[in-house]
Amino acid sequence: MFGGTTNFSQSTLFGSTPITNTNPMKDVEVSSPPDDSVSCLKFSPGVLSSTFLVAGSWDNHVRCWEVHQNGQTTPKAQQTHTGPVLGVDWSDDGTKVFTASCDKTVKMWDLNSNQAMQVAQHDAPVKTVHWIKAPNYSCVMTGSWDKTLKFWDTRSSTPILSIQLPERVYCADVKYPMAVVGLAGRAIIIYQLDVQPQEFKRMESPLKYQHRCVSIFNDKKNNAPTGFALGSIEGRVAIQYVNPTNPKDNFTFKCHRSNVAPNGGIQDIFAVNDISFHPTHGTLATVGSDGRFSFWDKDARTKLKTSEQFDLPITTCCFNAQGNIFGYASSYDWSKGHEGYEPQKMKPHIFMRSCFDELKPSTKRT
Repeated sequence: MFGGTTNFSQSTLFGSTPITNTNPMKDVEVSSPPDDSVSCLKFSPGVLSSTFLVAGSWDNHVRCWEVHQNGQTTPKAQQTHTGPVLGVDWSDDGTKVFTASCDKTVKMWDLNSNQAMQVAQHDAPVKTVHWIKAPNYSCVMTGSWDKTLKFWDTRSSTPILSIQLPERVYCADVKYPMAVVGLAGRAIIIYQLDVQPQEFKRMESPLKYQHRCVSIFNDKKNNAPTGFALGSIEGRVAIQYVNPTNPKDNFTFKCHRSNVAPNGGIQDIFAVNDISFHPTHGTLATVGSDGRFSFWDKDARTKLKTSEQFDLPITTCCFNAQGNIFGYASSYDWSKGHEGYEPQKMKPHIFMRSCFDELKPSTKRT
């Protein structure tokens, strides 16, 4: 099934361990996964009667599956860029998917007609794409390694707004009316999106090392976006409120690190590749280069669950709108460089896990 000869390959006989832990959590595997590393996953918005999943990959494709009640998937369609796809997002009505690529463009994929058209252009690869639906406008926000953040009306080839940034865009998230953009060089810029996009606050990352992912969370009482979680390459996540009522509300925690022997020894530290908040519970998932996913309750400051170790890094994750499916992808993230890449063994997989109860908030309280 996975190449057949893995267990009896010659390298195995001479001490290297065979890759066998493809699916240690026994989760449902998505059919016909991408041919190269999976960069991004997004479930369709809750307004649709069915659930769909889109994935962008380094094989230059974006794919769409229908997800059935029993967790089984049916491949529906795919579109192609001329470079790796780094970001995807859905329109709020679920009829369109936006795709950001290393080919320096963003496309809008109309799922009803299965046609894709270019809606944005940059001078370098586009790392992030987000659909913004405000009461008085709607647009696509694109962040690029050309050090710009641009906002586009999909009917026009010129941006509504182009913001020059001090550095390349590494990660971004949008929850109206807030956007958070993380840059190379550890800068973070927060934008407010009501009326029109404008800078609200600029800050330095609370993490010492380069950040890789950011995810906005809502206030538990009024459900408005109030802060964000930021993950770094040094196995650490920062929980940061935009306007903390108490400075102690902001904190960082370690994750995606190996256990150290009681007598000391070396600890392996891995990158946090993605963070996703549960839509109902407000708890969060992190995934890392260590090949594990973990579920956390930031309010109780406690870990809810950690997965078994996969044979590959986990590169991206997301929850569906109802919060009962956790989607995640295992694929090589180049954390061990070119030498660590064995394409015949390292086949990408996308998994789906029934997760609603596992992400219920902890009964412990700080």
